[in-house]
Amino acid sequence: MYYETIFIVNPDVSQENTEKLVDSLKDKIGKVSGARVVKQEYWGVRPLAYSIAKRKRGHYVLLVTDGDAKALAVLEQALRLEERVLRYMTTRLEELSDQPSPIIRRREAATQQAAEADAAKLETAEAPAQEPAKEEAAAAGDPASSETSEASAKEEAAEAAPEAEAEEAAAKPEESAKTKGEEAAA
Repeated sequence: MYYETIFIVNPDVSQENTEKLVDSLKDKIGKVSGARVVKQEYWGVRPLAYSIAKRKRGHYVLLVTDGDAKALAVLEQALRLEERVLRYMTTRLEELSDQPSPIIRRREAATQQAAEADAAKLETAEAPAQEPAKEEAAAAGDPASSETSEASAKEEAAEAAPEAEAEEAAAKPEESAKTKGEEAAA
């Protein structure tokens, strides 16, 4: 039978001491015959839903153990006696999942999105830096780069054409207004 235990450690305790606490709990579980820790996750310092012992944050740790009820009793007694532990909760699992917990999956997704955003920023920063290099290659007579520079010149002309037409259209009403004013004056 698998048991999932989540406990919250006082935030005043450092992460190193939290890891030492987890190691000591794992040793106590390991001393019980047939019991072992199957999965361990450190979720970091997270805010509490409500204050516990005048604390608003805490180190969250997940331990999944495999063993009988005696191993669970040893773990819960150790958590109950440990002053650094604010709260703990144990649930029974019918089957073990090899996937990370939802908290870890969200963290990994956030880091992956941040990495993609950084890569996109680098690509946009490198794009203007590549254009002068193409122009230099075209000036040196590189035929491949001159073809790309011609294509980019055509694109720029196509983009500029609608702007030029809009400017001409804006200038024509002014000219027609001038001619009407001159005709009225005559």
